[in-house]
Amino acid sequence: MIIKKHLSLRDILKFAGQHLTWLVPWMLLVTSLYYFTGWRFISIPWLPLSLIGTAVAFYVGFKNNQSYDRLWEARKIWGALVNNSRKFCTMVKNYSSTKSVDVQVHHEVRKEIIFRHIAYLYQLREQLLKPVPWEHVKLRWIYGSYNQRRREKVFRNFKKDLDQLEGMAYLSPEDKQALDRVHNKATQLLDKQTQAVQLLLNQHAINALQQIDLQTAINSFYEEQGRAERIKNSPFPRQYASLSFVFVGIFVFLLPFGIVGEFAKLGGAMVWLSVPVGSIIGFVYVMMELIGDYSENPFEGLSNDVPMLSICRNIEIDLLEMIGEQHIPKVIQAQENILF
Repeated sequence: MIIKKHLSLRDILKFAGQHLTWLVPWMLLVTSLYYFTGWRFISIPWLPLSLIGTAVAFYVGFKNNQSYDRLWEARKIWGALVNNSRKFCTMVKNYSSTKSVDVQVHHEVRKEIIFRHIAYLYQLREQLLKPVPWEHVKLRWIYGSYNQRRREKVFRNFKKDLDQLEGMAYLSPEDKQALDRVHNKATQLLDKQTQAVQLLLNQHAINALQQIDLQTAINSFYEEQGRAERIKNSPFPRQYASLSFVFVGIFVFLLPFGIVGEFAKLGGAMVWLSVPVGSIIGFVYVMMELIGDYSENPFEGLSNDVPMLSICRNIEIDLLEMIGEQHIPKVIQAQENILF
């Protein structure tokens, strides 16, 4: 997630500046043909082109609105995970039964549940970051390799924090061994949580009503995980995404043919103004397309993703402080104005 209030020109060029390498030459080529060859017939009326531009702008705006909805829903899912995690763990810590129980044994079980929940959050994050075919890092040719490098750079910037995760022992050896045999590890960790809560009930550490509350909280994690997996595993409808790209491409292709004649009417060398003006207009449309395109997938490990690592760490800190742990990890700090 980018945390700067305003993007600088450098940030914008880093995001989409590579498209100027074909926009400017295309505008220059059409203008040169018009000026040096005298091919006036390549100029097309501005009115139909403006109608196309208006239609494309509305279409791209619709697509971007839907893309933002996916991004914002993803952020709301992780916001719900934050709230539900706090509620769940305070119940695990404080719920008790009036019957006589082995307090020390049940304290360890409660601590194990909270540790397992922290591991669950990091595991869910890891699963959501696995690339799927329609994400940018899976594209072919130069586009895929470019986004792979961008993704690798983000991971390098947070390497210290990611390496720290490897040394955290929140799961027992038995839990780790059990996870090696399953596909959806996050789901299995929630199942382990249900078993642990049932154990507390069977040993009279909690009563039946408290067990219902705890299971309701676990069920909420299933629901939020399912919502996140739906976004991850369901691509933005390709007819909208693909045709938006095609329509922008058609408009940018026709753009120099429409404006070169308009600037030629100003006389003399003024026709060459069509190159910078056309490049700017084309760049604006390309940027609008890219903004929506990169907002479709909020879990692909790029700079504008939901900052899952930071959210997991904040929850981890809250829960460890809640149970009185002494070794508390530090808050994730933004790197190069990006929170991961």
